[in-house]
Parts: sequence; structure tokens; C-alpha cells
Amino acid sequence: MYRIGIGHDTHRLAEGRPLVLGGVRVESERGAEGHSDADALAHALTDAVLGAMCEGDIGQHFPDNDPKWRGADSMQLLARVMWLASERGYRVVNADATVLLERPKLRPYVPEMRARLAEVLGVGLDCVSVKAKSGEGLDAVGEWRAVTVQAVVLLERA
Repeated sequence: MYRIGIGHDTHRLAEGRPLVLGGVRVESERGAEGHSDADALAHALTDAVLGAMCEGDIGQHFPDNDPKWRGADSMQLLARVMWLASERGYRVVNADATVLLERPKLRPYVPEMRARLAEVLGVGLDCVSVKAKSGEGLDAVGEWRAVTVQAVVLLERA
């Protein structure tokens, strides 16, 4: 049996904050605000996996009002959800994500993002796609006020 999950995450950008995407620190004047490390790519994929299993969303599993998750490494949150997927008998077939960010250009970081995500998702590099798009100067992304990520994951009952 196959299950598809869709994830979405948006974070405000602020000066002096680190920008982490897919577990990779991106050199940028602005970074994402959030309770954890605000890794929007890891968050969107986490939601996609949870959605495919009908297990709610990231906020239910790792609430932002729980001090335990303050500053948490979002790749560790994704790893916990992957453990849950494994316990439920699921494995990832493939994952696809689009990062919407005005700047900096993410192309140099994408190979490392894919490698880190493939490791946590338990799949080969050829099963993880990360694409980067700008906002073309439109909306909060285009005005460099936010980063948004959309993700899709296909799970298979192992």
C-alpha cells in the first residue's frame, strides 16, 4: 500500500538569525525565526511524512509551547518521525521539496541538503529532490521577509 503526504511550512526571516534548511547552515544575512532551529525544509518534510500516515502534524508531536523543543535540531525531529513511520511499517519511496526563498541562491547548498535528508529518510540520494525558487519580488517570499517550503512524500508499507 502506498500513502502520499503533503507538507508546507513558512517562517519569517529576521536579521541575525541562522538560516538552516535541510540540516544545512546557509550563509545569509537573515535567518528563519522559530521555536526550534526553524528549518522549514525539515518541517515541511516532517509534516508530509506525518500526513501520509494520518498522524497529525509537527505541532501535535513537537508543540512550540513546550520548552523541551526550544532550539531543537529539526533534523532530529524528522528522525523521530521516521522512527514512528518505521514502527508503523512504512518506508519512504521518494521525497520532493521546493524551497521558496528570495536570496541567497540555494543551488550551492542543494547537494548537501539532499544528502542529509536522504540519510535521515533512509533512502538513496536518487530518491530525494530539493528545488529552489525565488519569489520574483512578489509576496513575503519575494520581499525577503519569509521562507516557504512545499514537500511531498510517498510512503510504502514495508
